[in-house]
Amino acid sequence: MNPVSGAVALGTLLAAATLPVVVWVVAGGNAARLRSFCLYTQRSLGCPDTYCREGHMAQREEMLALIRTAYAARGKGDIEGLVAAFHPEGHFTLMGDKSALELTGRMEGHPTLRAAFTQFTDTFGFESREILAELVDGDRVAVHSRVLVRYNPSGKTFSTEILDLFRFQDGKIVELIEFADTAQIKAVIS
Repeated sequence: MNPVSGAVALGTLLAAATLPVVVWVVAGGNAARLRSFCLYTQRSLGCPDTYCREGHMAQREEMLALIRTAYAARGKGDIEGLVAAFHPEGHFTLMGDKSALELTGRMEGHPTLRAAFTQFTDTFGFESREILAELVDGDRVAVHSRVLVRYNPSGKTFSTEILDLFRFQDGKIVELIEFADTAQIKAVIS
């Protein structure tokens, strides 16, 4: 079977698949053939450009760059820069027990996000952030960080780990769910 008819046969098989399929070319191929196969299957399956290897890598890097920009804005206390990373209908949810930390819950839309982020920044400064892991899957990103936090009213600092789950739409953050140790935070502010 020649490479083109093999790609057509594999593309037909993939078109019948009901789940996403990842194809690894192990041997006998080259970059041009892989790109041709990718474009062929992309067209035959009706996949968006982001699923082609090159497009997916570009989208991945754009999402991670926006997250890093948002983290930098948060670290500097730049509320407008932080809000600008969010889709106009975006929402942020700080998971946790409201009795442990009143700031927990869901905030939606730029005006609400601006008010919430102002309150967070006034109360807690982020002195530094170390990204421990980043996972990207389509329009979703998970980031595990270690953050040095300053509780502004007392000046006390503490280290904690945070897990952020992002979803993107139109090149912006449309959803951010953050998991933090609210019991640790409550102990620091008590």
